[in-house]
Order: sequence, then C-alpha cells, then structure tokens
Amino acid sequence: MHAMIQRSFLALAASAAFCAAAPARADLHIGVILSLTGPAASLGIPAENSVKLWPAEIGGQKVKVTVLNDNSDPTLAAKNATKLITEDKVDVIVGPSITPTSLTVVEVVAQNKVPMISLAGGGAIVLPQDGPRKWAFKLSPTEPISVNMVLDHMLANKAKTLATIGLANSYGEGFLKATQAAAAARGVTIVATEKYGQADSSVTAQMLKITSANPDAVYIFSAGTPGALPQIELANRGYKGLVYQTQGVANADFLRVGGKSLDGAYMTVAPVLVAEQLPDSNASKKAAMTYVKTYEDRYGAGTRSLFGATAWSAMTLLNLAVPSAAKSAQPGTPEFRSALRDALEGLKETVTPEAVLSMSATDHNGVDARSQVMVKIDAGQWKLVK
Repeated sequence: MHAMIQRSFLALAASAAFCAAAPARADLHIGVILSLTGPAASLGIPAENSVKLWPAEIGGQKVKVTVLNDNSDPTLAAKNATKLITEDKVDVIVGPSITPTSLTVVEVVAQNKVPMISLAGGGAIVLPQDGPRKWAFKLSPTEPISVNMVLDHMLANKAKTLATIGLANSYGEGFLKATQAAAAARGVTIVATEKYGQADSSVTAQMLKITSANPDAVYIFSAGTPGALPQIELANRGYKGLVYQTQGVANADFLRVGGKSLDGAYMTVAPVLVAEQLPDSNASKKAAMTYVKTYEDRYGAGTRSLFGATAWSAMTLLNLAVPSAAKSAQPGTPEFRSALRDALEGLKETVTPEAVLSMSATDHNGVDARSQVMVKIDAGQWKLVK
C-alpha cells in the first residue's frame, strides 16, 4: 500500500512538473487606437463599432482587445501606443484612424518591433517601405489610385483646369503632391491651391481665391466632417463646376453636416460603401455584402461606414496571418510579433469588403484599382457611377 501511494505521488508530481514546464496558451492581445473624439470622431466611432463585432477568436487564438481614444491628436496617439506596448504588452496595434496620428505611432511601433495596421489613408504611413515603416501596414489605397480616377473622370467630362483645397496636414499634403504630379502628366492645369485647418470654422478667404480662378473642377482633400466646410462654401457661392472629395469623408455624419450642399459631388471610395449597387463581377462584392449585413443588423440600416469596414478588414488580415505566426511562437512574445509582421507581409490576394490586397516586402498596402469606385452624392445618398 505504501508503495502504491508513493508511485501515485510521484506520478502526480511528474504531471505537475510537466504542466508547469509547458507554456500556457496566451491570448492574442490587440491594441486599438481610434479617434473617438475630436475632428476625426466620425471616422473612429464606426471603427470602434466594428471592433465590437470582431469574433472572440481570431486566427485560432482567443482574443483580448484594448481600445484607446487619441482624441484625433498625434501626441496622444503616440502616448497610447507606448502604453499599449510597454504596459499592456499587445501583439499588434490596429489604427490609428487618420494619417497624422498614424505617422506618430509608426515611430513607436518600430522602436518596439510591434506590427501596426493603420486605418488611415496617407501613403506616407508605408512609403517608402524602409526604416520604421517596415513595421507598418495600411489598408486604404495610396493617393495615386484615387487621384488618377478623378482625373480620368475630369477629362471624360472635358474639364481641364483644377483648383484644390486640402487640410494643412500630412493627409492633405499627400493628396496635393499626388495630384500635382498626376495633373502635370495628364495635361490638367492646377489654377489654385489652398489649405485650411481641421478645426477651422470658415474657408471664405480660400474660396474667394478659388472661385476667382474659375476652375472647371475643385478637388477637396479632407477627412471626416471638416470636409463639408469647403463644399458648403462652394454651394453658397453658386459654383457650378465639378467637385471631388476623397474617401476620407465618406460617412453618414459628413452627409448630415453638408446636407443639400453636397449634392452632385463625386468621390472615389471603397466598394463597400455601395455594396448592393456593385456588379456581381466586383471582387469585393461578396465580402462587402457580408460586412454590411453584419454591421447594419447591429447598428441599423444605412449606418455603414468605410471606416468601420477598414477595422473589419484589419481583423480579416489578422485572421489569416495569426495562424502562420503561431507556428513560430506564442502570442505575448517578441518572436510572435516578428513572425506576425512577416505573415502580414506575405498575404496574397486577400479579399476584404474594400479591396483585394497582396502585400510584399516593398508594398505594405497591397491594393490596386479594385480598391476604389466612383460615386456621386444624390439627394443625400451614395450612387455608384457606372
């Protein structure tokens, strides 16, 4: 009897020792930085709504999500990233919502070797693909894709002169540089270039200069509800030319703020915004319809947003990349974070509600012209231009 008890004790002790030696399964910890207040709140809030719809497991790993608000402020975004990495030990950061905040976070994630999937649009987040940008990925198309589609539409409508007004930040600057380069190559003359602040309440002086130049078209480089301000001023002045916006404004709050002044404006946007209007041949239609149903079943008809869809697309990428990274190491380790970066970089022909992405060592955006369609605002509704 004594021998049996001793053998049982030794077996239990061996089992306990094995369990103690075996690493416990760690949760995948995702840090999310969004603009839930401030000028970019209309981008961050729908993204947070989509994060709330993420599954409990991503890529076969149980998920813990920590969401922080950066108040649309680059300095706070960087502080949030530092906290998420050093205190919360996140494996990846999703966000921030806009280009200026994303650019400050790029530096933080690179210093700590944590991958980041930005929800913003500026090409400077990932281009050129060297230095700290090796740890950054983004989902929205870089500026030339949108700009060339706008110029194609202009020329098809016999418009040859263009004025621009954009935010006086990295987002506006990125679009301005892309437009200047493309316009020169396409025979379009830029007759006026104006800027304004994200918190400005008036653009009267800028619009005086633009309307005095009498351009065939005006291109507005803005994000969130501040994008309505120049167009309202154009409408008040009776401007009859073509007006273009970027997809940085494509949300219901923008339509609410701009009202009837927005009617007739064009913009290039991700396919998900007009999912039901897409032809069946569109590569993203099925994924877009699935997302729209999921989102609007929870939040109501007509509530979809590109910025919510981008957060969903980030989850889609992680769902594919995490299993590959988990073969090398467990979440919570530097080795896993490095492997996750590599896995994201290796994704090919990944279909999301917004685009088809193929990443590479030289391209951490990975989208092509399939990432954009032209829409027109008609009576407060998005209408696909066919």
